Amino acid sequence: MQFDKSGIDNKKLIELYKSILTPRLIEEKMLILLRQGKISKWFSGIGQEAISVGLSSALDQEEYILPLHRNLGVFTTKGVPFHRLFSQFMGKNNGFTKGRDRSFHFGTQEYNIIGMISHLGPQMGVADGIALANKLKNNGKVTAVFTGDGGASEGDFHEALNVAAVWDLPVIFVIENNGYGLSTPSNEQFRCKQFADKGKGYGMDAYTIDGNNILEVYSAVSKLQKEISSSPKPVILECMTFRMRGHEEASGTKYVPKELMYSWSEKDPVNNYEKYLLSEKILSELEVDQIKKDIIKDINSAWKIAEEEEGIISDTETELKDIFREYKFSNFPKSEEKTEKRFVDAISDGLRKSMEKYNNLIIMGQDIAEYGGVFKITSGFVDQFGKERVRNTPICESVIVSAALGLSINGSKSVIEMQFADFVTSGFNPIVNNLAKTHYRWGQNVDVVVRMPTGAGVGAGPFHSQSNEAWFTHTPGLKVVYPAFPEDAKGLLIESINDPNPVMFFEHKALYRSCSELVSDNYFSIEIGVANVLKLGGDVSIITYGLGVHWALDVLKKNPNISADLIDLRTLIPLDRETVFNSVRKTGKVIILHEDCMIGGFGADISSMISEKCFEYLDAPVVRSASLDSPVPFSSTLEENFLPRQRFESKLKSLLDY
Repeated sequence: MQFDKSGIDNKKLIELYKSILTPRLIEEKMLILLRQGKISKWFSGIGQEAISVGLSSALDQEEYILPLHRNLGVFTTKGVPFHRLFSQFMGKNNGFTKGRDRSFHFGTQEYNIIGMISHLGPQMGVADGIALANKLKNNGKVTAVFTGDGGASEGDFHEALNVAAVWDLPVIFVIENNGYGLSTPSNEQFRCKQFADKGKGYGMDAYTIDGNNILEVYSAVSKLQKEISSSPKPVILECMTFRMRGHEEASGTKYVPKELMYSWSEKDPVNNYEKYLLSEKILSELEVDQIKKDIIKDINSAWKIAEEEEGIISDTETELKDIFREYKFSNFPKSEEKTEKRFVDAISDGLRKSMEKYNNLIIMGQDIAEYGGVFKITSGFVDQFGKERVRNTPICESVIVSAALGLSINGSKSVIEMQFADFVTSGFNPIVNNLAKTHYRWGQNVDVVVRMPTGAGVGAGPFHSQSNEAWFTHTPGLKVVYPAFPEDAKGLLIESINDPNPVMFFEHKALYRSCSELVSDNYFSIEIGVANVLKLGGDVSIITYGLGVHWALDVLKKNPNISADLIDLRTLIPLDRETVFNSVRKTGKVIILHEDCMIGGFGADISSMISEKCFEYLDAPVVRSASLDSPVPFSSTLEENFLPRQRFESKLKSLLDY
């Protein structure tokens, strides 16, 4: 291995040695502790340390790095205290996740490190968002994100590189090419000779370097950092290396040919660098021994602190409280001045006023800039706020959701427009596995609103008409808002943007231009989690939301003899249970109406809660009225039969006759 120390003084060379030796010595300790049962799992980075350490040493401390399983050197080089890392490995409270996640599945704003989730792909999109925030701040900061040769097969890899290229984001995409994705060799993963070859296709610079040579990594990243700081752009940095142990310890390395393992053992990044420093007389044998003793002493001391720390005691109240970032209702009152507005105009007005209030609010979505979005919600926004803040995106829902999380991590708010709620499936993973779980896992707020034009009744067929709110109501960590009227839509959207938690904001397409009312002109908020009782009555409780509210109003207008409490939930998560329960206790009969299919619809959860909490007050079974358990058909005749609108009236009358 050839080392080139040009431009690096001896002090830095010794510092790099200490930095690369540290994760190796920690790993050797962890492997012993794993066999002793004192930690539960370990993903070894032995053989790959030069990449993590070289890169972390080259970047500024305040620049974000997004590592993966085998990047212990990122954490140690950036100065994360050993005893806190060890507490994290043991699932103790002094770690970073209160025992809720393991190893490096966490972030820490103190050290500007953002760990991954087990679905590795979204990591790169998060880096895009962090880098976008840096670019908008014009602070010259660079972001680095790790992926492996296996993870580079995921769609998020393509999406993240493509967005970074289109937006000229200051990101270094570090590909650790270690020859295997778990046990699957490279020739079964991809056909390109080098990942650097992909750079041309994305329109970005790309380089392949020796990932086992710490000086080569350090010098390459230092050079790139200077270039990107002055002229933002993304770069692929492929680091050739090898993993000397299993994907994780239980998997072993039997699938690796012995001769291949031997040849890479000769390229050990720690041993070779140590030999180089000794040969150059930059360090002596005595100094090397003393450095090792000092690091081992620090490791053992830190382990003792972590080991003696008490284990976590589970507390249900704390667990539930930490699902969301603590937040108090902003309570901006409505003005007396009102203007007649359609539902679509109220949404647009709430979004515009929020953009005026928050200079750090970014809107992202397909065709939302000059075109104004398919429903024209953002028409004229580019003229007022500019294309930096009103951003057309490529067709890549997954990475845009991940980028929204990155924006939040780096101090910005964001609103994502799904062109249709149906298309959220392409961004489902980062919503339910990253947005929803991030605060619970490591305390980071997720200041993201996902706007969801939803629902049937407009003849749009199976892929533009689904009611998919229930996909998200059973994912802890997401708030789900679903207004039925223009004023509610405006006030709840404003409050959703104020809220530092992820909000899925459903807007029924059939209401956009068919529903109008007087809407307060000012910037006002409506509290999330509070239902609205539209009508009072003593015979029955009707519980609904969205377009169902209007169906229920039509039926009650047609049948003035029916005395009903009509509850518009407005918010599904958090649910205003007490308003529902109080109504049911009063009337003794309840019907739940929603547009979603019967099986798996949110009404099933409401029905179960009522049966459990109000059983003794019920004078009849809880009734649900919902769409057929089929895809949404295109034909207007079929669609009308699919929807519960006509069946609701007969079900309501049958319930009253019970």
